[in-house]
Amino acid sequence: MENSDNINFPSLKNREEKVDIDLDILNETIEYIRPAVQADGGDIKLASVDNGVVNIEMLGACVGCPLSIATLKSGIERILKDKVPGVEEVIAT
Repeated sequence: MENSDNINFPSLKNREEKVDIDLDILNETIEYIRPAVQADGGDIKLASVDNGVVNIEMLGACVGCPLSIATLKSGIERILKDKVPGVEEVIAT
């Protein structure tokens, strides 16, 4: 049996403190994204913001579309995380 004194545990990475989401920047960014979603017959609307999690309502053709989750995660979430400080995750209702 090995001695537990020889175990090297990884150190915690330095993480930025949580930043409050600026709703003006968030809404401006959603308006920036909307035309691309509307071009495919859908729409998006901000439903809520809670502790870094942005809840988007998918409307129109997005409702029931199997690609809407891919659009949400690889498109909308990526853009919001990049342009809006404090966004950690984007989910849909």
